[in-house]
Amino acid sequence: MTTADTFTRADIENYPFPLSRDQYRYSTNVEPAGRPVSTAAGGWGDRRVQIDRHYRHELDERARILARDPSRAQCLPHMAPAAWDAMLTLMRDLATDYPESMHLDRDLINDNTFRWRNDLLDIDDTFTFGDASTLPTGPLDYICGQIQEDVVLLDQREGQLWGDAGVVTFAADWSFGFDIGMSFLQIHGPVPRVHSEKIITRAHDFLLRLEPGQSYRRTNWTLTVDGKLDTATETYPEWGRDRRTLADGPLEDVGQRLFLRTEVQHLIRLPHSGAVMFLIRTYLLPLAAVATVDSWADRLYRVLEDLPLDMAEYKGLARTRGPALRWLSTFGGVTP
Repeated sequence: MTTADTFTRADIENYPFPLSRDQYRYSTNVEPAGRPVSTAAGGWGDRRVQIDRHYRHELDERARILARDPSRAQCLPHMAPAAWDAMLTLMRDLATDYPESMHLDRDLINDNTFRWRNDLLDIDDTFTFGDASTLPTGPLDYICGQIQEDVVLLDQREGQLWGDAGVVTFAADWSFGFDIGMSFLQIHGPVPRVHSEKIITRAHDFLLRLEPGQSYRRTNWTLTVDGKLDTATETYPEWGRDRRTLADGPLEDVGQRLFLRTEVQHLIRLPHSGAVMFLIRTYLLPLAAVATVDSWADRLYRVLEDLPLDMAEYKGLARTRGPALRWLSTFGGVTP
């Protein structure tokens, strides 16, 4: 759990505020990755993989979740080449963007052999690409133990994309263990409106057309109580009751207990295997911190006020929307 008093001005300045209008509806909202985005508080978006001061805390949380529930990390046998491809792609990103602490060196004689060093975690390993015996764990488990992003790998066959591998410990009200092996269209079956408006079909067709090496991104958002990263379906009995205690508790506590949760999702066509890598990075910011940026507080209020009931229920906002609106208008400086 992340508490509101652990957040700093830098967290606000780097926060990927996800709402660009006073009304929110589902859309594909994809854009090329790597373009910096300016916000009212600062900016974000210059890197596909982001390391921040929560690095060790979030990696420890991932390890705790996986020890408790190993089903959060799975790789179907035919996805082994994609897992190696994903690992090497992420290592190259890290080494390029964080050269002071991440290093990837290729052997001059055997170009399938690499040395990987992560100085932040005191890791120094030499491995042969494709040889599982040269790593302490599988390639996807190995690299996901060193990044704050969740990862899903989509295989392309029979004209469809299939979620056949991944490490997902910070899901927002869904279950990777349940979805493993499903098609992209099946995974998004429960989402309201997206089928009648053909949003998922367009997104699926867009992903199918991605060329090797291309990458795009999008954002998604919801509200989370008490800063919990793990709000997967499996742990609903633990975090579901938090919504009730928030709604029944003192209004003045909402600013500290209720968090705006943004996912920055990267969609990357891997260069060798042809799989699509879906990176999901979760950022949390308590309403008390959101309200320090006047335009953010006002925008969030307008969006929550306007959000249709079916979308609010699917996003898990049925119990938290009311307290959020009341807190923002009472303590957050928003004029209804």
